[in-house]
Amino acid sequence: MARGERKRRAGPPAEAPGPRAPDKAGRRREGRFGAGPGSGPRRGPGGRGAGGRGPGTAALAALGLALALALGLGLSWRGIVAWQRARRAITLHPAPPALPPNSSSAAAAPDLFWGTYRPHVYFGMKTRSPRAPVTGLMWLQQGAPPGMPGQLRHTCEQGDGMGPYGWELHDGVSFGRQRLHDGALVLTTEFVKRPGGSHGGDWSWRITAEPQTRESPVLPLLSLFFYVATDGQGTLRPEPGTGGQLNGIDGHTEELGDFRLILLPPTDVKGTALKHGSYNSLWMPSPGLHLLTEAVKNRLNRWFQHRPPGGSPERYLGLPGSPQWEGESQKSGHSVQGQIVVQQLTLKPPFRVELVFESGSVGWGESRPGGRLAGPVLSQALDTHVTSFTDRFEDIFRLGARGLSAGEQALGQAALSGLLGGFGYFYGQGLVLPDPGDEGPEEDPAPAPSLFPPAPLFTAVPSRSFFPRGFLWDEGFHQLVVYCWEPRLTREALGHWLGLLNADGWIGREQVLGDEARVRVPPPFLVQRAAHANPPTLLLPVMRMLDSGDTADMDFLRTAFPRLQAWFSWLRQSQAGPVPLSYRWRGRDRAAPGLLNPKTLPSGLDDYPRASHPSPDERHLDLRCWVALGANILARLAQKLGETQAETELAELAVKLRDENGLDSLHWAPELGVFADFGNHTGAVRLARGPQGLVRVVGRPPPRPQYVDALGYVSFFPLFLRLLSPTSPHLGPLLDLLADNRHLWSPFGLRSLSASSPLYGQRNSEHDPPYWRGAVWVNVNYLALGALDHYGRLEGPHQAQASQLHTQLRTNLVGNVWRQYRDTGFLWEQYSDRDGHGMGSRPFQGWTSLVLLAMAEDY
Repeated sequence: MARGERKRRAGPPAEAPGPRAPDKAGRRREGRFGAGPGSGPRRGPGGRGAGGRGPGTAALAALGLALALALGLGLSWRGIVAWQRARRAITLHPAPPALPPNSSSAAAAPDLFWGTYRPHVYFGMKTRSPRAPVTGLMWLQQGAPPGMPGQLRHTCEQGDGMGPYGWELHDGVSFGRQRLHDGALVLTTEFVKRPGGSHGGDWSWRITAEPQTRESPVLPLLSLFFYVATDGQGTLRPEPGTGGQLNGIDGHTEELGDFRLILLPPTDVKGTALKHGSYNSLWMPSPGLHLLTEAVKNRLNRWFQHRPPGGSPERYLGLPGSPQWEGESQKSGHSVQGQIVVQQLTLKPPFRVELVFESGSVGWGESRPGGRLAGPVLSQALDTHVTSFTDRFEDIFRLGARGLSAGEQALGQAALSGLLGGFGYFYGQGLVLPDPGDEGPEEDPAPAPSLFPPAPLFTAVPSRSFFPRGFLWDEGFHQLVVYCWEPRLTREALGHWLGLLNADGWIGREQVLGDEARVRVPPPFLVQRAAHANPPTLLLPVMRMLDSGDTADMDFLRTAFPRLQAWFSWLRQSQAGPVPLSYRWRGRDRAAPGLLNPKTLPSGLDDYPRASHPSPDERHLDLRCWVALGANILARLAQKLGETQAETELAELAVKLRDENGLDSLHWAPELGVFADFGNHTGAVRLARGPQGLVRVVGRPPPRPQYVDALGYVSFFPLFLRLLSPTSPHLGPLLDLLADNRHLWSPFGLRSLSASSPLYGQRNSEHDPPYWRGAVWVNVNYLALGALDHYGRLEGPHQAQASQLHTQLRTNLVGNVWRQYRDTGFLWEQYSDRDGHGMGSRPFQGWTSLVLLAMAEDY
């Protein structure tokens, strides 16, 4: 995930380690970071291996015709090449799709059609379709002075003071429960789906509003706003009842047919009817799904009186009293494009209310099989799902059997549920800048970006509050957790990501699809560059599928293989380095005056220190390791599928990249005693105060081609990705360094950059605090745990040490994540290596959910 882009969009900077003076002693004696065997640079075997499959014959013929036309129009050859790249950047790959046609439809997957696929709102549901009607909840605690409404809650926001909140239970398919803490108020939202009919079946919500504790102060009047909105197709019609309450909302869309929404009268928490709710409603043209909050807020312009039996009347801010259509007059049978109906219920907590969605293809009301999904029927369904979830959770992850406490088990359930409840279904067009190739600079702002073809994406998101959209390298880690629970969801997510492949085999690393996603991203960060890669972590769940032996997994991988191969081929060819079998991340920031160390957003490690002066001569260790891992996984897959030619090519590449002598020749730095990046570098850089703020100052010695003196996550990638043999002469020294608390080891997990490194805890610019410069990240710690467990099971001179470090690291990491969850109610984006406190965005039930697999020791 492009964390550097994230930090620029963040609010006040999170707590981060302070600067540390660099240790200038002993840099070139027995190795900067400790003694260890090493040898001078050696040249490894050459060759890059053959490429993957390209566009089909028809696509090439069309391209040839277009080139002939361009030549006829008098374009220069350079212009033709640029035009060709621009067209290919926004052309979909011709390989067969990895998923069957209409795989997201109600007919193909009825149980997945409806879901909580709007992760950016506190509670809402939609279908897996491009122009889906959406449903959602807003709420407002009344009691603010007249003319000064309180905060209308709707979309998850990083700085809105909410919390904790998040899914405690969610099975990814049929039910979920979450608690939303808003001051002294707690809203518990629950939903259950019930299959039936032809359009995805029924579902019901239950919202319980109550004080946080018995000692909490008396809560003010609470208004709940239940809404349904169409997005470009379909009609809605509210049916007025008495006292402003709607008898129901009737709707019709192409995909759903006829449907009906009913807000049932409120009850107390035991189910006894309450008869003193106040109702308001709104029916109007939809201004766009991304503007729903403002549309409701702007119409809260009248004060009403709530009159409870035997109590004093209270004023509250409300919508109009009856559902009068606010748009142009509707002709009979005419479909109005884009509508929204809102029902406002105002009542003093505690109370409970249920919203029922009924599909016309099932029937109406109590006549449907099983009766209406409400009241006792809904309670029984919820109880059944809770029992099924907890039993299945223990069967899969065995946390109780491993002796973990009830609190730690609750953390594991929340980690899984938050990830499953964070799935979103997006549809739209991304903005793409083509690969300029060798003819232009990678960061040249021209030409203008082009629109990628409209496409769907079904994916988990890293953070509902801050990053509610798809991130490529995050998703591979997400699916490691999801696959253990529901392999079908992983196949769906991978298939959608592979559906975003362009003609060259590129996938944009950040997907901003649709207005609701786009409104959360500043314009400069909407554009994806077709030259920029991301770590190929989608291959990590592919490796799980290979080992599963499941027929459905292999059927999917057989269909997906051409796209996986094309994606990997593009990665290793487009990111090829200056010498054979070396690789470099394209898209590093330029050496701007205000940047201490130009960032490398495509690597996912943003401000992790690289060569101080970017150049085409860089060799990036982590990227070579990712390519080595990818070649090995795809070679295994090709073998299982009987793809003989692909297997031969990929296996040959895997052998070359796993050759430890070749790795040493490119990345072992004997003067540092570790593996390292190579580039045009000097350690004599610092930020100094100038007239325009902090600026970079480069002292002496000047930059020269050399290994980069930064000890951190990148230095250990050959270990983390299990590329070293158990008898490697480097394994022991690396394990010693890993365990040294002067470097990566901390009581809370492995820090991202050694406490002895010059840029540890250093800001990267005036407004850019440290990110991957000391903080503990769960995803890389998970890779480290898997590697230590791996080497602890293999015979070799370091088996006992690796096993011991695994146990200690797991205790440190899991213990700290559990303590922070217990104290704050959140999983966090990163954790301080100094005191363990959560930092960055929250809730972050993206790859931090890997703590569940760490607890289960599932690597």
